[in-house]
Amino acid sequence: MLRCPKIVIYAALALTTLAAFWPVLECGFVNYDDPLYVTANPQVQGGLCWPGVRWAFTAQHASNWHPVTWLSHMLDCQLFGLNAGAHHLVNVLFHTVNVLLLFLVLRQMTGALWRSAVVAALFAWHPLQVDTVAWIAERKNVLSTLFWLLTLWAYSRYAEIKVRSPGSSGRGRKWYGLALLFLALGLMSKPMLVTVPCTLLLLDYWPLKRFQLTTAKATCLVLIRLVWEKLPFFALAAASSFMTIAAHRGLGIMDTGTVLPFELRVENALVSYLRYLGKTIWPDNLAILYLHPREWPALTVGACGLLLVVASSLAVWAFRKRSYLFVGWFWFLGVLVPAIGLIQAGEQAMADRFSYVPLIGLFIAVTWGGWEAVQRWPQSRLLAYVAALLALASCLVITRGQLRHWKDSQAVFEHCVRVTPNNFVAHNNLGFALATQGKLEEAKAHYLEALRIQPYYAESLRNMGVVLTQQGKTEEGLRYLYEAVRVKPQFKDVYAKLGLALAAEGRFEEAVARYREALRLKPDWPEAHNNLAWILATHPDEKLRNGAEAVAHAQRACELTRYRVPIMVGTLAAAYAEAGSFDDAIATAQKAHEMALTKCQTELAKKNLELLNLYRSGKPYRELLPSTGAGKP
Repeated sequence: MLRCPKIVIYAALALTTLAAFWPVLECGFVNYDDPLYVTANPQVQGGLCWPGVRWAFTAQHASNWHPVTWLSHMLDCQLFGLNAGAHHLVNVLFHTVNVLLLFLVLRQMTGALWRSAVVAALFAWHPLQVDTVAWIAERKNVLSTLFWLLTLWAYSRYAEIKVRSPGSSGRGRKWYGLALLFLALGLMSKPMLVTVPCTLLLLDYWPLKRFQLTTAKATCLVLIRLVWEKLPFFALAAASSFMTIAAHRGLGIMDTGTVLPFELRVENALVSYLRYLGKTIWPDNLAILYLHPREWPALTVGACGLLLVVASSLAVWAFRKRSYLFVGWFWFLGVLVPAIGLIQAGEQAMADRFSYVPLIGLFIAVTWGGWEAVQRWPQSRLLAYVAALLALASCLVITRGQLRHWKDSQAVFEHCVRVTPNNFVAHNNLGFALATQGKLEEAKAHYLEALRIQPYYAESLRNMGVVLTQQGKTEEGLRYLYEAVRVKPQFKDVYAKLGLALAAEGRFEEAVARYREALRLKPDWPEAHNNLAWILATHPDEKLRNGAEAVAHAQRACELTRYRVPIMVGTLAAAYAEAGSFDDAIATAQKAHEMALTKCQTELAKKNLELLNLYRSGKPYRELLPSTGAGKP
């Protein structure tokens, strides 16, 4: 085997990975999950501060409890604002560090330099990894994997001490405690790490060789001891599972009306395992979202189930002589369990990003299997080396090609629509991307296509209603919005959109009622607080105005956005004026004016200056035209 300094391998892995994913720095945010995590999340955009830290550890936003991930996004916003390229760069750097850590851990556990390098390279450059690296909202994946690999590193050091120096309990406890700490941080980044304790048991057999198969009694006793040793790891995993399920239930993700019957989820899991395998071998037609078909043909399910049983039987058969096959295969199967769809969370049947860590098991099995074949048939060595190089080169080429589809939301979902037929979610998000660019007719075409495929898709009903109201077709738009509410009564966003549309029509009493309903469903919604406060502070009809309530809502909107949004600070000034607190109104309006100038929002700055002069004369502002005002976002 060719000798090469380890530092050269580290450098080659790092530089090639950075080069492969460098184009993603030119990509922007996308309208799928990125708003939830960054672009429409005022808590995250406020940066690192005590209120933000408290929110990160107490909120169950985005259907998960992962405070470390929130802190990571907050730090990015603190350092880079909403510079998408910088956020992408952090993801790429995390992925690169994960690649180097995987090489380090495998080499440390197995002593196999080149095999570890090949596994790390496959993990680094495989096209299935593109979604995780190129999607800013998937920071939780690269970040949690960093702690996953650090857990394996610390645990392998602990295991090495236990095998070589059983009496060195002090040093062993240090590494054991470090492994627990890394697992806790990983679980607070993404609950996918709940399978880590089982993964450690697999590694105990190979390559750590902490037990061998001897007599049944002796083997059983060793296994019991190893499981007992990992009880703290299992306890952390159980606590994380509890928090995740609670978050899903709290957000209605696991409501019986939206969750598929368990037997359909099992069928999809069987098929998805084979689909992951297929895309690993032949990464074609990769997309951000593969919709759940709800039901697979019985023949497909049966064939997939049979193939899984055969593959698993072969892995068990190889348990003694080819332990790497057993460990690699069951690593793949086991690590995917939390994301295979048995517990439904979302509309996807599977997702490329879910395979980020599970693929490591397959790469181990293939790489060690190939090395063994070369040892058995030395004459095939050159052919094996060429095949490995071609496989790695192909991964790099396809990965660079796949990155082109992540330029922006339009590119992501245009590609998704092309390669995943009847994907109503992709049509909806593509329509939203076009509407954001002002291409309303093109957007409507995609919303209508989404509704043709899925007539009761509330998101498309809402978006169609918004576009129609933007085009001045308010009555028609309201029909779509009311239909969205009928289809999905707990759809909080629709109530806010209804509030905007009704206010634009001058139907303020109805608008107020809709904003109140939106806030009942989502109490910490700054835009809804702001818009409601504006009506309560500025409406010409005194029966509708309420200065004290307007101040309360406007203050809450500003608190949620850390007093960083000029339009909301302007609303607070108007609320103070209506409540008769003109000193506060003047000071706040001055601040809103200065903030708008700093952010180059010249029209808003001009409006706030007009209002400032009005407040100085001791008069509150009265809205005359429902479509204008300093306080409407």
